[in-house]
Amino acid sequence: MDQQKTGSLIRALRAEQHMTQQALADVLGVTDRAVSKWERGFGCPDVSLLPSLAQALGVPVERLLAGELEEQDPDGGSMRQLKFYVCPQCGNLITATGSAVLSCCGRKLEALEPRKPDEEHRLTFEQVEDDWFITASHPMVKGHYLSFAALVSGEQATVIKRWPEWDFQVRLPRRGHGMLFWYCTEHGLFRQPL
Repeated sequence: MDQQKTGSLIRALRAEQHMTQQALADVLGVTDRAVSKWERGFGCPDVSLLPSLAQALGVPVERLLAGELEEQDPDGGSMRQLKFYVCPQCGNLITATGSAVLSCCGRKLEALEPRKPDEEHRLTFEQVEDDWFITASHPMVKGHYLSFAALVSGEQATVIKRWPEWDFQVRLPRRGHGMLFWYCTEHGLFRQPL
């Protein structure tokens, strides 16, 4: 750990949060002199303070220790690059249009890799008026079900959440070409062009 880099990062993140050294010290239960010492690179926080410090500054502990953040190019992402993340503990669904470092329930999440569906995960499509009516014969039992479906086009994403013990029936608007994604709680993410 480079104390100068870590100190500079602590100072920059504290300023972003509009916190004084005293305010940060109060959150951590240390003196403002300790915070000043860290920021000038003349010392580093005790290991036991790192989780609280990271939370107060809104960054992962490993970024504090590295002394720098992984900045992304400000391209704003594109819906066509939409990535899906699902927490293995609580089932929380998170999406991002660009690279992201996400966590839930204390776990770092990895972007799901979509694949073509096998026979067990195929969906049935039917055009009804201006919508797609989508069904599946997949089991919908607790612990093994299709959790969500998402229709993604260049500028829009429509996500529909489903629950166990409900039939998987989804009605999505037809709008040009897009990619349909759906997630099985046991077998992962699937995709198919629409």
